[in-house]
Amino acid sequence: MSFPLVRHRRLRRTAALRSLVRETVLNREDLIYPIFVTEGSNVKDEIASMPGVYHFSLDRLEEEVRDVVDTGVQAVLLFGVPESKDAEGTPAYDPNGIVQKAIRKVKGWAPELVVIADTCLCQFTDHGHCGVIHHHAVTGDAEVANDASLELLVKAAVSQAEAGADIIAPSNMMDGFVHAIREGLDANGFEQIPILSYSVKYASAFYGPFRDAAHSTPQFGDRKTYQMDPANLREALREAESDIQEGADMLMVKPALAYLDVIRMLKENFDLPLAAYNVSAEYSMVKAAAANGWIDERAIVMELLTGMKRAGADLIITYHAKDAARWIK
Repeated sequence: MSFPLVRHRRLRRTAALRSLVRETVLNREDLIYPIFVTEGSNVKDEIASMPGVYHFSLDRLEEEVRDVVDTGVQAVLLFGVPESKDAEGTPAYDPNGIVQKAIRKVKGWAPELVVIADTCLCQFTDHGHCGVIHHHAVTGDAEVANDASLELLVKAAVSQAEAGADIIAPSNMMDGFVHAIREGLDANGFEQIPILSYSVKYASAFYGPFRDAAHSTPQFGDRKTYQMDPANLREALREAESDIQEGADMLMVKPALAYLDVIRMLKENFDLPLAAYNVSAEYSMVKAAAANGWIDERAIVMELLTGMKRAGADLIITYHAKDAARWIK
């Protein structure tokens, strides 16, 4: 049958009708809010390239946690900026490191809040890479050493679990990182702690503002030898499948906006919960355009996040989380 018998506009005629047949609904429970914690006291410093996002010292962190809880957001992702760094990222696995201290604080203030710990070395190494550096025996070139890095990442994950993290989220993109961390958690009595793997993490230009926030810009080279080529799609299947075989409980695609096809592909091929990371530059572009009066920020944010969920994301990590949670009716 065709027009005039079929009139698609019939179901768009009123707001109530549109709501009744809406296929994709964004919920507060879908959102995860990243927080940057730093050493020091009385610190609440806005990150210049990420308006509305702050560095918090531990003595100012509670106000942010209370605000998150008040919005109805049920999970946070913690990143730490340490006081000092070294070649092996020692503060990442220090029991009294900034992330470990923050985890204990947050769980004390809001036990019901799901605390996710980002597990990487880049914020804690003086060279800014996500693993330890070895020099090639012949050429002398600096290389990120995969297997040596795994040992330190396991130490970091275990220390975060000991501090009370509900979920470990390794973001380093070393080969075998899920297997190593799963074994390490299990051997230390943390069999119940799930792993949210940054399974498909691209070497993206969309991370720029985050590197300002986390003070994690590489001091030489780039991360293209371990993060994925943005041109590759099928490789994402291999990465995700490896992580599932190694014991991942949830998968992630990062970034989100330019990779909606990747999100859809993973959703269609795997049945694990799937997260999308709406990353820093995606956030900052919206904030910049809104500040110039070029866009309706609320409408744009809700459309973008709904698009990520429609593509297949079950969870969305986003710096818009608090605002979006307040806008959701």
